[in-house]
Amino acid sequence: MSATASATDTARAVVTRLVEAGVRHVVLAPGSRNAPLAFAAHDAAAAGLLTLHTRIDERTAGFLAIGLTRTAGPAAVVCTSGTAVANLHPAVLEAAHAGLPLVAVTADRPARLAGTGANQTTDQVGVFGRLVETIEDLPDRLPLGFGPLHLDVRFDEPLVPDDRWAPEGIVPGEGPQEIRPMVFETVALGPRTVVVAGDDAGPPARVLAEQAGWPLLAEPTSGSRTGANPVRTYRLLLDGELGQQVERAIVFGHPTLSRPVSRLLARDDVTVVDAGSRGVWTDRPFAVDGRLVSGRPNVEEADDPAWLEAWQGADREVSRALDVLLAAEPDLTPHEVAGAVSRALPPEGLLVVGASNPVRDLDLMVAPYAVGDRRKVIANRGLSGIDGTVSTAIGAALGRPRSSRAFALMGDVTFLHDMTGLVIGPGEQRPDLTIVVVNDDGGSIFATLEQGAEQYADRYDTLFGTPHGADLAALCAATRTPHWRVGSLAELEQALASPNGGIEVVEVRVRRDNRRDLDARIRGLSARP
Repeated sequence: MSATASATDTARAVVTRLVEAGVRHVVLAPGSRNAPLAFAAHDAAAAGLLTLHTRIDERTAGFLAIGLTRTAGPAAVVCTSGTAVANLHPAVLEAAHAGLPLVAVTADRPARLAGTGANQTTDQVGVFGRLVETIEDLPDRLPLGFGPLHLDVRFDEPLVPDDRWAPEGIVPGEGPQEIRPMVFETVALGPRTVVVAGDDAGPPARVLAEQAGWPLLAEPTSGSRTGANPVRTYRLLLDGELGQQVERAIVFGHPTLSRPVSRLLARDDVTVVDAGSRGVWTDRPFAVDGRLVSGRPNVEEADDPAWLEAWQGADREVSRALDVLLAAEPDLTPHEVAGAVSRALPPEGLLVVGASNPVRDLDLMVAPYAVGDRRKVIANRGLSGIDGTVSTAIGAALGRPRSSRAFALMGDVTFLHDMTGLVIGPGEQRPDLTIVVVNDDGGSIFATLEQGAEQYADRYDTLFGTPHGADLAALCAATRTPHWRVGSLAELEQALASPNGGIEVVEVRVRRDNRRDLDARIRGLSARP
């Protein structure tokens, strides 16, 4: 970017590079200093080169771009200078740790104002830290890979164009293409092996488990939880006798949900083979005894079927016991809510799930899915934060318009954390999306952890439970978002089966006071096999 180029020329060059790099969606948070980028993006959208989305909140805009990136390829988020840039940081960090090609384009003050007390002037270069590459001088080609990129663009006045841009000769790119080494790796049989599929593991984990006849311990957002090998209650079985017999674990993706899995991978008597994951940090938090570099390892023949049969038999028994336990509860449980959402997700459907309890409840309740049905289940597991989940879900639904249905499942605190995600202008695209909010009036995840022990009961609500008493219906009404409150499984199933189109919220009230006891009884089922 030439120091003598006009703001308009520079902005048009930036948008050209974005399109050539494969960016198809641009999310704009309006401001004065980024006006040149706003006009350029608008003209490029009018020319059919990209789709433009506008949001008033930079954090919301960032996570909307995260959702779009997860389903439609690299997206860019554009903001003005100053604190606006800092509000992109949560989304940029998620992109870094999840390996998402998000582009943050931040408008900056001209060089002559750097280091002065000029309005909205701070040091934006490197503001996202060493995990994110920052570019100040626009290259001929953006180095877009599996991770975020920060473009910091200095604009001097005038900030508005004197003509409309009619882009010509711009060839849209395909986005980053993952290239795996042409290596054919064969995994030897022998040890009692399980395949662990964490977030974004993808089909290779399932294929290996099926080839070898090994149990597949797959998180719901792994992209691997289809076919006959996934073990529904794996995290319960790992704490039982069967789990103690595991001698080797082959790990795909980013496993973060389960403490039993973490304990398995930390055991001295378990050989851990790393099949790789995306993200800025690829080192594992556990000792690794071997690595697979092809991403698609195979076996020469199937293993002894008795090992898989033992897991499947135990899984059937514990699954039946779990279903009986939940059905006997006098009130609707969050686990049953997750199960209902999972069953309602049709082939070609999309489900975005929030952090904390909902994704863990879903992990125990995922319905059996057939290979090839193309259900997509995603979550922000790079850093597992609750921020931006509503916006991520909306972005993901917008980026995958072919979805037969789109659901989001989240807790009440997660929903409240991103209420601005529902603030959408009248001229903006709105996807068909049903947001299911499991409302237990606070943060029940902590009730299942050490903080929820009886000895801390006198301080628990103040420090962790944080009951809010918010009226979700009123909050939805403020953004003209249709809202339904259901109180039974039958009502929930009816609501899920009868979408009204557009964005709608289905609120399900559940108890929080019994969460610790309920989880303890569920964990106790591991002693059955």
